[in-house]
Amino acid sequence: MLIGNRAKIMAAAGVLAGFLILAGCGQQQASGKPQGTPEVAVATIQPQQVVITTELSGRTSAYRMADVRPQVNGIIQKRLFTEGADVRAGQVLFRIDAAPFQAALDNARAALSRSEANLAAVRPRAERLRELVADKAVSQQDYDDAAAALKQAQADIRYWQAMVETARINLGYTSVKAPISGRIGRSNVTEGSLATAQQPLALATIQQLDPMYVDVPQSSTEVLRLQRRLEDGRINPGGKNRNRVRLILEDGTPYPREGALQFRDITVDPTTGSVILRVVFPNPKGVLLPGMFVRAVVEEGVNPKAFLIPQQGVSRDSKGNPFTLIVDGQGKVEQRPLVLDRAMGDKWLVSSGLAPGERVIVEGVQKAKPGAVVKVVPFAAGGETNRGENKDAAPAPAKKN
Repeated sequence: MLIGNRAKIMAAAGVLAGFLILAGCGQQQASGKPQGTPEVAVATIQPQQVVITTELSGRTSAYRMADVRPQVNGIIQKRLFTEGADVRAGQVLFRIDAAPFQAALDNARAALSRSEANLAAVRPRAERLRELVADKAVSQQDYDDAAAALKQAQADIRYWQAMVETARINLGYTSVKAPISGRIGRSNVTEGSLATAQQPLALATIQQLDPMYVDVPQSSTEVLRLQRRLEDGRINPGGKNRNRVRLILEDGTPYPREGALQFRDITVDPTTGSVILRVVFPNPKGVLLPGMFVRAVVEEGVNPKAFLIPQQGVSRDSKGNPFTLIVDGQGKVEQRPLVLDRAMGDKWLVSSGLAPGERVIVEGVQKAKPGAVVKVVPFAAGGETNRGENKDAAPAPAKKN
């Protein structure tokens, strides 16, 4: 009895499975979709004008920087600025004890007055002896001595005039002034410290922060490649914005103001194989500070006939060489090797390998094989591909993994 019931159950299960398989096949035939021709989405390639940019990493540096150092020896009596504040060129920052220098100036002035008084006595005597020597009333030697004394008195006056000027300059150096306008950092000395002329330690440092420099390295290989593109005519060097540079800050936010490319260095750094590009950026609000890490987007030129294809339409062979699949006029798939220049957003800039009007397969690459016939539908970037289906039709069943 148990064996007979078990056989009946297995027979009924087999009959039910057969009905299910037949029902599935009937549904598959009722769907009406062609099973032999794969469907692919293609993008028609046309030349377009593209601005060629390069993103480079670099650091900011002050437009001008000056170390404040004393030019005379003495004791610092006062500090006359606030650390971290903006200072003007010529503003007094430190005062050095001026008493010794004032005494030196007074001494030089007194010596100058003495020389001027001596000149007042020597000049008339020399003039009288010159008249007498003509009449043979005095000897020639007496006149020569008087003339020499006159010249010596005049030289003494010029010497003490120079000493007065030197003493006056040194007295002025006791007021240490800002050489440039900008923001001053911390003070390295306090009142009572001994200042030495031309000492290696700066009293303070001033940096001009508006505008600011951004120095970015660019590989010499990229420079040579850019020159070849310009010579081949693939990039137009003209354009009013060619020397404009955009900046991306450390936190990824764009800097609101554009900069201007000032110059490209002429020497390649042997350790890095790169040259330095210097860009000037306005910095009225002080957002940029010296030493910040930034990314500069440099505009190199305009490619008037650029070919751009979506990145998902490019594959690579076993050797890493890029290629794409295109659909020819007969609807057949053809493999085409490519030479890629760079990525631009979600697309590749193609240097060679494509012609205007060719249709590149973007979706359905897995179903397309070289030489196979495919059904072509247009590719809609950023949205669903228009496959020409009835919007009221039921959705297609999900693919099985």
